[in-house]
Amino acid sequence: MKRLLLLSIAPAVLVAGCSAPETKEAPTETKTEITQTEIAQGEPEAMSLFGEPLYAGEPSANALAKLETAKAEYEANPEDPDALIWYGRRTAYLGRYQDAIDIFTMGVEKHPDDPRMLRHRGHRYISTRQFDKAIADLSKAADMIVGTEDQIEPDGMPNAMNIPLTTTHGNIRYHLGLAYYLKHDWENARRVYAEDFELSDNDDGIVASGHWLYMILRRMGRDEEAAKVLERIHPDMEIIENTYYHRAGLFYKGELSYEEAMPDEVASIGSAGIVYGIANWYLYNDQPEKAYALMNELVDGPSWAAFGYIAAEKDLAAANARVKK
Repeated sequence: MKRLLLLSIAPAVLVAGCSAPETKEAPTETKTEITQTEIAQGEPEAMSLFGEPLYAGEPSANALAKLETAKAEYEANPEDPDALIWYGRRTAYLGRYQDAIDIFTMGVEKHPDDPRMLRHRGHRYISTRQFDKAIADLSKAADMIVGTEDQIEPDGMPNAMNIPLTTTHGNIRYHLGLAYYLKHDWENARRVYAEDFELSDNDDGIVASGHWLYMILRRMGRDEEAAKVLERIHPDMEIIENTYYHRAGLFYKGELSYEEAMPDEVASIGSAGIVYGIANWYLYNDQPEKAYALMNELVDGPSWAAFGYIAAEKDLAAANARVKK
C-alpha cells in the first residue's frame, strides 16, 4: 500500500534526484503543503525484532519545511537524480522510512546505474529491520562502485563545522558492514569493516569503522587483532562529529573510565552507539548480566532507528534476554 505522503505526489513517475540547497525557494506552482495529518501516526514504520510495532515520532516544523522544499524541488526537476535522493532523505529524516523506501525504489528503477539509490534504500532497509534486503542492495552497490571515482556525500544534517566527512563509497561499505553485523554474520562484517577502516582517511571515519571492527573481532575471539585496531585510536584525534565513537575507542583501550565514557542520557539517539558499545564490551568480557541490563535500558528508550539500538535489539532477541521495565 502506498503511504499517505506518496499519495500526495503527482502521478508522474518518480525519478532519482536530490533536492536543491535548503535556502533555495521552490517554484510556487509546484509547492505542495505537507500537513501534520499526512505524517500523523498511522501504520507502523517497522516491526521490532521482538514483534512490536515501531512508529515515527512527531516531526519538527523545520523538518517538515525542509521536506516540503525537497518535494517541490523533485517535482520541478523529476529527471534529476539528486532531487529524488534529497526527497527520499528528507522523508526518512521524519521517520517515514516506508515512504523513503518507496521513493528510492523508484529511483532504482529510473536510474539503475546509480549506486546511490541502492545505498540509501539499503540504509532504510536497516532502519526497518529488513537486513537481507539491505545486504542485497548494498552488496550490489559495492559491486557497482568498483573502479569508479569516489565522491563526497553532502550532509543532510551538517556537523558543527559544516564539513561533510563521508563519501558514497564509504557509506556503502559502512552500511553493508552494519547489515552483516546485524545478521551476526561476523566474518562478512569483519571483511567489510576491515576494508573501510583501512581506506578511512579522516579521524571521524577511523573511529566509526574502528568501533565496529573492534567489536566484531572481540565477538569472534580475535583479541590480538582487535587490540591492533585500537592502535589508530588516541586522545589527540581531530574529531568533528563522531565524539561518542572516539570515546568508545578510548574506553576499549582503558584510557577512559566507564564514568567518563558513558553519556548522561542512555536512550538518546546520539548516544546509542557508545551505550551499545559498552554493553557489548561487558558481553565479550563474560559479564552478560551487565551487558543485557544496559541493552534493555537502551531499547526501553524511543530511539529505535539508531544503529546501537538496533544492535542491542538483535543481541537481546538472539539471547532471549529482553526484559521490559
